[in-house]
Amino acid sequence: MRIDAHQHFWRYNPSRDQWITDEMADLKQDFLPQQLIPELAANQIDGCIAVQADQSEAETLFLLDLASHNDAIQGVVGWVDLCADNVPERLEFFSKYPKLRGFRHIVQAEPDDQFMLRPRFLRGIEALKEFGFTYDVLIYPQQLPAAIELVSRYPEQLFVLDHLAKPAIKEKKLTLWERDLRALAKSPNVYCKVSGMVTEADWEQWRSGDFRPYLDVVFEAFGVDRIMFGSDWPVCLLAAGYGAVVSLVADYLGNLPRVEIEKVFGLNAAHFYGQRAARHAITA
Repeated sequence: MRIDAHQHFWRYNPSRDQWITDEMADLKQDFLPQQLIPELAANQIDGCIAVQADQSEAETLFLLDLASHNDAIQGVVGWVDLCADNVPERLEFFSKYPKLRGFRHIVQAEPDDQFMLRPRFLRGIEALKEFGFTYDVLIYPQQLPAAIELVSRYPEQLFVLDHLAKPAIKEKKLTLWERDLRALAKSPNVYCKVSGMVTEADWEQWRSGDFRPYLDVVFEAFGVDRIMFGSDWPVCLLAAGYGAVVSLVADYLGNLPRVEIEKVFGLNAAHFYGQRAARHAITA
């Protein structure tokens, strides 16, 4: 089972999707399963994890509806207000959907770099474990110290870092990001997605060698058992086609043993996101 652990769907709404700037005009359109599924097939990818792009429960229900009609969507990472007083009740509501595997908040957009350490947010993270939900960490490098503290407080909660924490690949900045990423990786409950790299590089002139220093750090820090491939489609289309994103990671893995390649391209994602599915099957 080869899995794309990170991609998005949306029906473009200019008033809602203001994060899509004029520079990203190619994304100002609908992106739905009928466009992605041929790309999956062409690259021998069996399924995908649909990740929220809008911070609303309507977004979560939209993705769950798509998943209910498309077997290729193996799981959904949705959104719920983790700071709300009624978060336990909302998690219980969403726990009835077996394809809902976890949640994400767009922390990178929060002006407070310590947002994840606020008491109300921590209470929401703590509530996830009762239902077996995972949490996707979407941050910039300067927010890594808060992430290190967060994951250390909840050693039984599964976390995955999205997009390598968005290092400044275009500017070739490495030192501080590397220090904090290695510290984060010391927590065994944290995984990392090799995703979103091409859009952190020069969109027009990136080369595969631009990513090697960052991938070297990630693979040394996390090891092949805690890394999963993600395309970040359709956002990746700003800088590369789907096949190019797959090839970027496949070429880096090169001549590693087949079992290690299979871990990165699906087995790790199946383990990480599949634990709640197994739990649901047992309790259903």
